[in-house]
Amino acid sequence: MKTLLLPSGNAIPVLGQGTWKMGERPSERAAEVEALQLGIELGMTLIDTAEMYGEGGAEEVIADAIAGQRSEVFLVSKVYPYNASRQGAVAACDRSLRRLQTDYLDLYLLHWPGSVPLAETLEAFQSLQAAGKIRDYGVSNFDQDGMAKAIRRPGGENIATNQVMYNLMHRGIEWDLLPWCRQQQMPVMAYSPIGQSASEQQRLFGQPQLQAVATRHEVTPAQVALAWLLQQGIVVIPKATQPEHVRENRAALDLTLTAQDLAELERAFPPPRRKTALEIR
Repeated sequence: MKTLLLPSGNAIPVLGQGTWKMGERPSERAAEVEALQLGIELGMTLIDTAEMYGEGGAEEVIADAIAGQRSEVFLVSKVYPYNASRQGAVAACDRSLRRLQTDYLDLYLLHWPGSVPLAETLEAFQSLQAAGKIRDYGVSNFDQDGMAKAIRRPGGENIATNQVMYNLMHRGIEWDLLPWCRQQQMPVMAYSPIGQSASEQQRLFGQPQLQAVATRHEVTPAQVALAWLLQQGIVVIPKATQPEHVRENRAALDLTLTAQDLAELERAFPPPRRKTALEIR
C-alpha cells in the first residue's frame, strides 16, 4: 500500500477504511467485522473511527476485526470536543483504547473545534504521546483560519493532519485550506470521499461526465471519484460493508485518470470561485 509521511516522519497509508455508522446494529456486526478484515487483507490497513461512532460501538467492531493483527493496522480515532480538556481527553483516549483492545493509537484527532481551549487539548495530546498511548495527533473539521491559529499554540507545530469532508461535489477546501496544508507539508484526510449520504451518492454517480469517465476505464463512478482524490495525494477513508464495495475501493488505487478525464471532471464539478465556510458532516 502506498503511504505518505506525516510531519513526524511516520507513514500513513493513502487508502483506508471508514467506520461511520458501524457498531450501531448488533445484527450487522458480523458483516462489518468481515468487511474490515477483507479490507485489511487487501492492504487497506488504515482504519478510521471515533468515540462518537456508535458511541464507541464502532471501536468495538474494529477490535474484533483486528484481533491478532494489531501491528498490521494504522488506527485513527477521534475525541469529542466536550471531552477534549486536559484530563478529559486522556480519559476519553483510555476508553477508546479499552474498546479497541489495544494499548496505542497511531493517530488521535480532535473531532471538531469546541469550547474547550485548544491549548488544553494539545497539552493532553502531548501527554498521551509521551505516555506512548498515541503516536501522532491532529484535528478534524478545522478551516484554514483555525489551522493557522492551531499551529501557533504550544504543541500545535506537531499537528499531523486535518481530516475534512472533501469529494468531487464538495471542493471548498481547494480555495485556501488545501493549499495551506500542502505548504505546511501536512497530509489532508478526506472523509465522505464519495458523498455524505445515499441521496448525494446517487446524484454523484448519476452525473453524465463521471459516468463517461467510468465507462471509458471500465470501472464504477465511485472508483473514479476515489481515484480523483488519490491522485491529488489525499488520504482517503471510504466506508464499505459489502465485500464487492471493499474490493472496488481497493481497486481505485490502481486506476490512473488521464488529463482528458481530469479536464472532464473539472468541467462537471467546478472548483470553488471564492472562500466558503468549511462543510462538515
